[in-house]
Amino acid sequence: MMRAMLRLTLRSVCYCSVAVWVILGLAGCQSSEALTSPQQGMFASPVETISSTASPTATPSLMSPAATWTTVPEPPLIDETPTVFAVPSPTAPSLFALLPTPTPTPEPTQFPAYAPTPDGIVRTLRVPILMYHYLSEPPPDADIYRRDLSVSPTLFAEHLDRMLAEGYVTVSLYQVIDALQRGAPLPDRPVVITFDDGYRDNYENAFPLLRERGMVATIFVITDFIDEQRPAYLTWDMAREMLAAGISIESHGRNHVSLAGKDDDYLIWQALGSLETIEYELGVRPRFISYPAGEYDRRTIEIFQSAHYWAGVTTRQGATLDNQRLFELPRVRVRNTTTADELIRLLSLDW
Repeated sequence: MMRAMLRLTLRSVCYCSVAVWVILGLAGCQSSEALTSPQQGMFASPVETISSTASPTATPSLMSPAATWTTVPEPPLIDETPTVFAVPSPTAPSLFALLPTPTPTPEPTQFPAYAPTPDGIVRTLRVPILMYHYLSEPPPDADIYRRDLSVSPTLFAEHLDRMLAEGYVTVSLYQVIDALQRGAPLPDRPVVITFDDGYRDNYENAFPLLRERGMVATIFVITDFIDEQRPAYLTWDMAREMLAAGISIESHGRNHVSLAGKDDDYLIWQALGSLETIEYELGVRPRFISYPAGEYDRRTIEIFQSAHYWAGVTTRQGATLDNQRLFELPRVRVRNTTTADELIRLLSLDW
């Protein structure tokens, strides 16, 4: 418990310091210099770029190279005795070269660290992004929303098997962005499976069914709820296990509060807080935001874009994706009444 409290305290200090730095940058920096990072170059935004923490893989130089002694004569003096100086040799090895060098853990290849560089071509692609929530039977006293958003494990298995039978192939949002930005190939019938909120039944019921079939998905988690160890939501250990199996863990904000109409301080707190929590716990930086309750505005997009998110998914119905509106990607809502036949009908719509 003390260790967890210490971790949360350290992260809070980090968020505060970064947020202050970002606010000052947003208020006073009007630089028009070109972005040089590959991931920054993806988005040319009129808003200032929010700086994130330094790369965890960077290793600072702690000591100058070792010196070798050579004799450098000074101009003749009365006794003409040469003076000896320490002159660093450019070929002298660093003292740290004699010590083992820690090897940073590489990010999984399915979740690249840098956004694909756009090739300048405007593209639209028809790629359905399915939106699930609960993957369990609702309790007897469930309200209308809980019942509507609950898909039973049996029905979910039918969805997966029918998609496979019809030739659909699950892809990640990273693959979709690569296809939109530079024309990377996708399967003939691509589909993205997403889950909002990060309920524990996503791990207990959905994950085994996906893994058995070799299918992938994206789970948008509410980071504060996991930190608070709410029993209905995932734990970080569950998230780590799924990430290792190819399930992407992305941001659904810190506390599932609407992002529409909020000031910059609040949006920065949401964007950086959820991002850095996921990165701290999983070692992978999230790149996608699912807006809580589907509510956002133009400033929401600007802040998350400046924080180096790559795209955002909405609750707007549709399956046509546009690389000019990466932060407003539509999805296809799946309800507890969505049969396998109805799902295939939704996937085949040109919308």
